[in-house]
Amino acid sequence: MNLSESAAYLKGLADGMGLNENEPKDKLILKLLDLVNDMAETVENLEQQCDDLRDYADELDSDLGDVEEYLFCDDEDDDDEDYEEDFDDEDLYEVTCPSCGEVICFDDTCDVEQLVCPACGEEFDCTEECDGDCAACAEDCDEKGE
Repeated sequence: MNLSESAAYLKGLADGMGLNENEPKDKLILKLLDLVNDMAETVENLEQQCDDLRDYADELDSDLGDVEEYLFCDDEDDDDEDYEEDFDDEDLYEVTCPSCGEVICFDDTCDVEQLVCPACGEEFDCTEECDGDCAACAEDCDEKGE
């Protein structure tokens, strides 16, 4: 039996007793029963609101889980594909940080003589002296044969 049903039961008992509103004691009992009825309705409304908020919080938690999974997914293959799709039109270069071994991707807008590793914060130079045999050398390489 919920609160509203209990309040209605008490009201029914009071009606069966034939309480008179003109009698001070009877008037007090009837007013207390009205108060109990109002309180039962208020508590049930609060319980319904609490249930609604709990359902809403569960939905938010589920949605946040989806966002976290999308942002922090550990599947490296998917991340690489997304990363490559974002930069298809640009030339990207990869170097390995000499301090921590982190692979760093950058484009031609970065200063290759002052790269900073995002993982360890170490600054390093990724330019190499050309020996003329590297794949990047073209036939007109100024450093070829030096």
